[in-house]
Amino acid sequence: MSETAGMQLPGSRISLFEHVLRLHLPAPDGPLPRDGEPYPDDALHRRRSRPKAPQDRHAAGKDAALVLDAYFARTAAQPAELVGAFHDVYVPIQPNAHITAAAEGADRRRVHETGRWLVRHGTDCDSVTVGLALVAAVATADDVTLIRTIGLLSNHFGPLAAHALERLPQGTDALLWLADRVTGWGRVCVVEALCRRDDPTARPWLLRRACDGDLLNAYFVGEVARTTRLHEVVTGPCVDDEITDHTGRLLLVMTYSQGMGVTLARYPHAEAVLAAHLRHLEQSEPSAGRYCTAAWLANSLGTRGDAGSIGPVRRWQPYRDDYLALLERDDWCEVARDALAVEDPGIVRLLETASGRRLPAFANRPTPDGR
Repeated sequence: MSETAGMQLPGSRISLFEHVLRLHLPAPDGPLPRDGEPYPDDALHRRRSRPKAPQDRHAAGKDAALVLDAYFARTAAQPAELVGAFHDVYVPIQPNAHITAAAEGADRRRVHETGRWLVRHGTDCDSVTVGLALVAAVATADDVTLIRTIGLLSNHFGPLAAHALERLPQGTDALLWLADRVTGWGRVCVVEALCRRDDPTARPWLLRRACDGDLLNAYFVGEVARTTRLHEVVTGPCVDDEITDHTGRLLLVMTYSQGMGVTLARYPHAEAVLAAHLRHLEQSEPSAGRYCTAAWLANSLGTRGDAGSIGPVRRWQPYRDDYLALLERDDWCEVARDALAVEDPGIVRLLETASGRRLPAFANRPTPDGR
């Protein structure tokens, strides 16, 4: 049986896959606007009472697996019958042992065709989620485009898309493609998958682009540092501006990552990486972004920082003093003032804080709003 033979798209609603394509094609190299929200089935979700996750987390996915078992037991059943079939059961968005077992207990070809059809034609999140879980269980290289496309709706489908691509022997390139086009929780899942693969071909990207400044970067920052052997790279002879800038973002994330990931206080190479970052900054051309990173780090390493993430302030005093000295340099101050004149968003945000307004570059100077 072909993937679409004898089947019609149920109802008149657009499929989630088509929704992704309409948003992705105009800007194919970046994330979807608002992570693709609202989804086509959002209005339906608002009208219905959604099943909650069971208190026993080991039971999550059992009811969805029972629906699949009944479906696969009927040899004449068509994938379209599964659209809407999961509205009354809880469907986990993470990889799930019960759903995987249902897939592994059925005919592999039928599982593959059913999963692909649901991902391509499903009009509700639940059926597409189950379809993606089925594809993940039996995926081949031919499924990469399908998986990474639906994975662009990353907050919902990112965990399963990353899991599916991670399982493929040549999945690194697909994960990197997706990593450049997702944010938020989806980015967490994809970056964590890249770190688990520990593929040398992914390290250049992880060293330069993994941290995009989102708060959720804290969940993977320690794994990125470990996988890339950051402390060896930044203290070595071949460090470019991209690595320097990304190292600053990574260090900054560690200053507020308590309860999420590795903190600066617990990062075993913190001093070496801070010293190397400072050394590279001192030798780099100043920019608005570098100015902001140095300013935020100086603030975060002081008494106003997150004590749970940095520990005793005296440990970081020498590095904080060096960041502050950098921010006093005439060339750095000039770049910061020029950025303020054109209302650079990072500089404007910095000046919304009391510590930012006290920096030498902005002494006695009004912010763009006249304060």
